[in-house]
Amino acid sequence: MDFTYTETQDMIRDTLSRFLADTYDFDTRQKFINSDAGRDPAIWTALAQELGMLGAAFAEEHGGLGGGALENAIVMEELGKVLGIEPYLPTVVIAGGALKAVGGAQAEKFIPEIIAGNVIVAFAYAEPQGRYDLANLRTTAKKDGAGYVLNGHKGVVYAAPWATHLLVTARTGGGQRDADGVSLFLIDANLPGIVRRDYPTVDGSRASEIYFENVTIPADALLGGEGAALPLIEQIVDEATVAVCAEATGVMQKLHDGTLEYTQQRKQFGVPIAKFQVLQHRMVDMFMEVEQARSMTIMGTLKLGLPANERKAAVSAAKNKVARGAKFVGQNAIQTHGGIGITQELAIGHYFKRATMIESQFGNADYHLDRFEQITLAE
Repeated sequence: MDFTYTETQDMIRDTLSRFLADTYDFDTRQKFINSDAGRDPAIWTALAQELGMLGAAFAEEHGGLGGGALENAIVMEELGKVLGIEPYLPTVVIAGGALKAVGGAQAEKFIPEIIAGNVIVAFAYAEPQGRYDLANLRTTAKKDGAGYVLNGHKGVVYAAPWATHLLVTARTGGGQRDADGVSLFLIDANLPGIVRRDYPTVDGSRASEIYFENVTIPADALLGGEGAALPLIEQIVDEATVAVCAEATGVMQKLHDGTLEYTQQRKQFGVPIAKFQVLQHRMVDMFMEVEQARSMTIMGTLKLGLPANERKAAVSAAKNKVARGAKFVGQNAIQTHGGIGITQELAIGHYFKRATMIESQFGNADYHLDRFEQITLAE
């Protein structure tokens, strides 16, 4: 199969790579993640208005570049290389994916605003008891006249401190774990009754615990059919899973490159440790994990349009391999660097933190192995 990028895809990758190299070096990143805001809003504005990067995965009719999942993967891999904390995943990949799937008035309204950089969306789906079960919801949205009243708690909502809108999963019917009765809402993040507790995450981003206390939301906040949103939610989470696999590939690439460079500089017994055969083998093993992760990510991305079970199996195969590869590469990078590998001053430790978080994001290796086995054995 030909995995060669198109001319437009090469342009997206090269343009974004040059921009990030100029504006997102490690020291600069450290300054703004340690600031009160936790980010530099000018970078998001530049991605939208100067580079048009937020439109890479949207149709031309909405003002985008006509791309899709591959373009998202390209952007996410480049963000991974610089440990980018920009809310591209929840806003463009997840919310954008949901809007593209639903279409209609909501898509016409919100997609151009996302492309312009005016809308930032946080995905509020995880609950303390839910683990990786997307249907395990205690958050409820009960009918109230023409709209709904939302109550519940969502945990570790990435980018919520910066969000203008929230994409929320809630139960409009059925029992706590039923597949039926799950709905999806896109709501204003500043509605009365929304309470946030913001905090920094270990990988340098910001997240929130969000509590909905009798939040009144309009009927047009509902995306798709009432109580029938679980297939859509599963689809956008699979798209997000492949996107973080692409990010992981960029992170793993930098872990390998940084470790290889270190072995060429660090000397023992008067020679660079890169001369030691055992470390040469380690560098090769790390390189192979990076390349396998990249290949599996491309495979998963290309199969996102298949029927649900085939898509899920491909995504789980990719995430299982990438999660295990990220762990291997990260641990070997730290071991090779020794004690300095976990210091705040050295970039390699921060890449390790992000690789560790990606391992469990949207399902860890064991979860995806189990899902893959259940799908393939059932067939």
